[in-house]
Amino acid sequence: MTQNIYDDEAFFAAYGRLPRSVEGLAGAPEWPALRALLPDLAGRRVLDLGCGYGWFCRWAREHGAASVLGLDVSARMLARARAETEDAAIVYAEADLEHFAALAEPVDVAFSSLAFHYVVNLAGLFAGLHASLAPGGALVFSVEHPIYTAPRNPGWSDAADGQAAWPVDSYLDEGPRTTNWLVDGVIKQHRTIGRHVSLLVRSGFAVTHLDEWGPSAEQIAAHPDWANERQRPSFLIMGCERR
Repeated sequence: MTQNIYDDEAFFAAYGRLPRSVEGLAGAPEWPALRALLPDLAGRRVLDLGCGYGWFCRWAREHGAASVLGLDVSARMLARARAETEDAAIVYAEADLEHFAALAEPVDVAFSSLAFHYVVNLAGLFAGLHASLAPGGALVFSVEHPIYTAPRNPGWSDAADGQAAWPVDSYLDEGPRTTNWLVDGVIKQHRTIGRHVSLLVRSGFAVTHLDEWGPSAEQIAAHPDWANERQRPSFLIMGCERR
């Protein structure tokens, strides 16, 4: 089973104070890049994997989706999503993505934001998604960039002046990495960019877009504190088509 850190009381409380938790999609700096990859959702059946508070599920319905299924392993996150949703066309369900199987009814669009880097059996998840998507369906997702999930030399640390280097250790050694984010002992799965691509292709997807995301000049002008994020990509964003 995936480490369910989001049901940890201390983690859940700290996560709730993040800008993306308070402001929703507008508080996620990578959201414009993800949104640009999404097809027209009018009349589409949509799946959100790792739906959290349900921000994207509600956005999809506001943009014409016929139905939305939001899956998450965290009971706390799902309770918050249900409390903030008044739409019978949005269904939330507790699910561990480690054991994702093909859905009984196909969907047209699958979306995930910063969830897949917790999944050990990513090959199985991609296979299940391929089987769940209608032919020509879209998969759009983000993960922490592999530069982020690869461990850094312990002698280095982030610098407030934005001048710190970001060395990467053991980039090619894939597997679980333990980090301290909001609380100690958060486990994420490190994979190279090439591994993400090869797993998708083997599952039958065509990779149509790959973005090593960093803030734009316009975003930095609006948020000067994001300038340090130009030193290395924060997120890997991918768009795929089900063949």
